[in-house]
Amino acid sequence: MTGATGKGLRKRIAIFITIVIVAVFMLAGRLAWIQFVQGEQLSEKARGQVQDQRGLLSPRGTIFDRNGREMAVSFLAKSLYVDPEEAKTNQRDSSEIANLLAPVLTMEASEIQKKLVEDGRFVWIKRTLDPDVSDKIAAIIKDHSLKGFAFIEESKRYYPNETLAAQVLGFVGTDDVGLDGLEMALDGTIKGSLAKHVVDTDSRGIPIFQSVFTFAPPKQGKNVYLTLDATIQFIVEDCLDKAMTSTRSAGATVIVMNPRTGDVLAMANRPTFNPNSFYKYSSDNWRNRAVASLYEPGSTFKSIVAAAALQEGLVQPNDRFVDTGYVEVSGRRIKNWSGDSYGSVTFIDVMKNSINTGFVHLSMRLGATRLTNYTRAFGFGEATNIELPGEGLGILFKPENMRESDLATMSIGQSIAVTPLQLATAMAAIANDGVLLRPHIIKEIQNEDGSIYSASSTQVVRQVISLDTSRTLTEMLEKVVSEGGAKRAAVKGYRIAGKTGTAEKPREDGRGYYAGRYIASFVGFAPVENPQIVVLVVLDDPNGAYYGGEIAAPVAGEIFAKVLRYLNVHPLEAQPILPKPTYKTAAPVVAPPTKPVPAGKVIVPDLRGKTLRQAGELLSKAGLGMIPEGSGIAASQSIQPNTVVDVASEVRVYFQAR
Repeated sequence: MTGATGKGLRKRIAIFITIVIVAVFMLAGRLAWIQFVQGEQLSEKARGQVQDQRGLLSPRGTIFDRNGREMAVSFLAKSLYVDPEEAKTNQRDSSEIANLLAPVLTMEASEIQKKLVEDGRFVWIKRTLDPDVSDKIAAIIKDHSLKGFAFIEESKRYYPNETLAAQVLGFVGTDDVGLDGLEMALDGTIKGSLAKHVVDTDSRGIPIFQSVFTFAPPKQGKNVYLTLDATIQFIVEDCLDKAMTSTRSAGATVIVMNPRTGDVLAMANRPTFNPNSFYKYSSDNWRNRAVASLYEPGSTFKSIVAAAALQEGLVQPNDRFVDTGYVEVSGRRIKNWSGDSYGSVTFIDVMKNSINTGFVHLSMRLGATRLTNYTRAFGFGEATNIELPGEGLGILFKPENMRESDLATMSIGQSIAVTPLQLATAMAAIANDGVLLRPHIIKEIQNEDGSIYSASSTQVVRQVISLDTSRTLTEMLEKVVSEGGAKRAAVKGYRIAGKTGTAEKPREDGRGYYAGRYIASFVGFAPVENPQIVVLVVLDDPNGAYYGGEIAAPVAGEIFAKVLRYLNVHPLEAQPILPKPTYKTAAPVVAPPTKPVPAGKVIVPDLRGKTLRQAGELLSKAGLGMIPEGSGIAASQSIQPNTVVDVASEVRVYFQAR
């Protein structure tokens, strides 16, 4: 080998070695890049080809009644899915497979077939199947050797009592989302947690050996105990169903409360639905009328007017009113509901017989500001803040915008709107010695280990009327049941207080009232000596009889009888006769007579310069009726002041603007 040749060889070897070294360094660099820079990304990609990440929701927390009876529970149910690519390898075509599955799944075959030919490797067919349905589907898959179908377990909500307290509980939709009622209001608290788990799959993304089921699910959500009593709820709904049949009402609501604590013991609405299959019903059936519906309370609202007047010292139970059957206010004539004229009556009689004219006179004495202030103090016009969604606020006048005719109609429960819950809460305040409480429907929420997450307690809102006023009014309301218009709510052996109402149904457009359509109601409490329950019954648009005393009071009476006995409130051996309270009757404001007034006669007061309210008050205390004309200040009167006239005579008073 010549020198030149050896030199060339060494050069080629050096070049080769250099190339190898460079290649080694490049390979090492590439390996380092892959390992340290792209390592995690490529590992994730590799895992994605043989593994999949699946999520499993733990069961929602259970909802119990106050005694631990299950109202809403969750369990694991199988959901059916398909791999459309693998399903194409079946010997049967998609239409045949769809026809096999459709009857069992209660789905349209065309809907199933559409899912079978979708793009992708994972398509839901139907989720959270009932056990008997999933068993039948599994048998079909096996018997017909269907490929591409499998199940995944998911949490499913179930309501064991079906329609019981349906609007209170609400319901749960797909992916365990609460869509109404307490299920929606408490969704963030009782919803199960989502646990993600990596499962091994084959090249087509199908879990190997159903490994999705090989791990323990996460902990369930918190459990809820309600103030509802399932037994009382059942009693109420049974009575309500019978009332719906007998009255053929379009809708109805019943609330039972404990006036001493604010606990809602039962809340029922009609029409209703089964939350296990909520999608089969109209959304109107889902609505919780007890908290969401607004209606004119009618004569049940007279309890509030009476409370205000008694508290202000403007009237005493034995004060006398002269009822002529109607009263005219600002050109509007307001008649008694019965069309009768009762003549000279006490305030107790006005309450017992629900005499409109008497309450119109009371409203004039109170005035717009005081009446509205008391109405708001009883909780009307604002939310009660119960733990249920969709609560209505009600509609009230602003005092500065009220005309005398507005004041008059408000006194008999017209031209305002309330919710059933507001009215029940206000009556509970009367029963509770004048103390308004916040109503609540959740007793406590527990963690999975049984420890207390949160607990409700009795919340005092305000003292609305005094203890003496509440007891005086209670005695009057008891006479409404024992002697007056609410006799059909009476239960032998129990002392019950209450008030009925019959209101015309207003048009949705606000233009007057529907002819021949009414809302009948009753609200009251028992037993009088120690109130345990408040019962409100509202029947919307009954067909046939429509007076509250005729159709709502009997429903309340049946509920009182059954619930009081269930609560072990024993009937009295004999209905006691209440001792007659000694009331100080206000003396008529009249000029002193120059000689004794004969029996059955009274002296006409001087009304000049008085307002409509003041004139009405003077005449009422004197035992006389008033026929007002015009508005403003009294300028003259048809019978001269200090004239001696018969009791119950009418004085026409002429008013002029200031």
